Amino acid sequence: MATVLQRLKSRKPIHEHIGHGNPHDRPGLVRNIGLPQLVSLGVGATIGTGIFFILSDTVPMAGPAAIVSFIIAGVVAGLTALCYAEMAGAVPVAGSSYSYAYATLGEGVAVLIGACMVLEYGVSVAAVAVGWSQYINELLNNLFGFTLPEALSYAPEEGGVINLPAVVLILACGFLLTRGARESTTANAVMVAIKLIVLALFVAIGIQGWNTDHFAGFWNAGASGILGAAGVVFFTFVGLDAVTTAGAEAKNPGRNMPLAIILSLVIVTTFYVAVATVAIAAQPVDQFDGQEAGLAAILTAVTGSTIFSTALAAGAIISIISVVLVVLYGQTRILYSMSHDGIIPPVFAKVDSKSKTPVANTWIVSVAVAILAGVIPINFLAEMTSVGTLLAFFVVSIGVMVLRRTHPDLPRTFKVPFYPVVPILSALGCLVVISQLQAITLLVCALWIVVAYLYYFAYGYKHSKLGHAIEAGEVQA
Repeated sequence: MATVLQRLKSRKPIHEHIGHGNPHDRPGLVRNIGLPQLVSLGVGATIGTGIFFILSDTVPMAGPAAIVSFIIAGVVAGLTALCYAEMAGAVPVAGSSYSYAYATLGEGVAVLIGACMVLEYGVSVAAVAVGWSQYINELLNNLFGFTLPEALSYAPEEGGVINLPAVVLILACGFLLTRGARESTTANAVMVAIKLIVLALFVAIGIQGWNTDHFAGFWNAGASGILGAAGVVFFTFVGLDAVTTAGAEAKNPGRNMPLAIILSLVIVTTFYVAVATVAIAAQPVDQFDGQEAGLAAILTAVTGSTIFSTALAAGAIISIISVVLVVLYGQTRILYSMSHDGIIPPVFAKVDSKSKTPVANTWIVSVAVAILAGVIPINFLAEMTSVGTLLAFFVVSIGVMVLRRTHPDLPRTFKVPFYPVVPILSALGCLVVISQLQAITLLVCALWIVVAYLYYFAYGYKHSKLGHAIEAGEVQA
């Protein structure tokens, strides 16, 4: 009989992850998501409202060199993206970092990462939905001169009763997800196209206000200011891992998964740097500090009209819908994988015969997240989105190196360049950013992890399919 420590260290065999094409290893899920939809998942989850408002935080820190901060953040995110690309090509499954941890570092670490990703995805969806409510009111005021009552726009602690728009948005996205993965990803692709068109519109119009004088004193903020701003910008790249949650539903995953991750990174970084450059060229640096709806304000100043700024606000609203849809999708697929492994109850792995989606799973997640968004203030939610992401990034970076040692002959459709420098730098970068987080954020995450392990030993340890295989002598611990 395997000891507890042996069970925690036991790794799920790679062939069990991949399934060798056996449909019983992926009950109900079908591979119907192509490369364009996969790229849209990555772009949709990454480009949220951050780029629309983050310049008011980063430009005061770094000055005109905030452009460099975006490039640095893109490079750091790119190190992790390359690690994800290798793992996604070698182990094309639905659980993203959770499944990669299970294959490389064992069940104990997989439970940790699964818990972190459930926290990350669930809380971030709630936070983004709460922000969407604010933008809806702003757009209603611009177009029609009225806003929703405060009682229906804010959480109880903020003077309201319930954040109704946030609840409606999450439940509507949940309903769309139950209609089918292909339908959901196609809808997301349309919304991603719209948000990219809106950002391209900002670049095309904003560049007309180009003033080279705004770049004076480019390096005045020094390395500390530029790197500090890069740390803030880094979190606008969070979401690239959403591509990997579609591993079990992707067409030709060995080719398309790595390609989608890399293309998503290139598209996101290009748009971010272009928007930041044009914004700084069109507006003096000292006007960014504390500025609300900065991109909209810049367009208004350049054109003398509010038409384009209103279009930008509408683009931000569509952008948030896309983020909610993609991250909610990712959350359900992580829980699906955990349930399929026996770590959580089987209801999360039950797939509807018609839509080929985990319907019960989707509604459980949607209702739970809608409750969070409806009654908890956005500032608390926003603080909790970063730890889980960084831990997942760290584990994937380590996992690449472990898998190279344990399965050197495993077919890999993509290999991290400059190995092992890239995964080492990626892992170290994650640790550095984690060390800069607030103590309360780390404490709450630690408490969540304790709760997750208590649940694991009460339920998952007994029901783990890998555990049953070990006890039956089918798999060696």
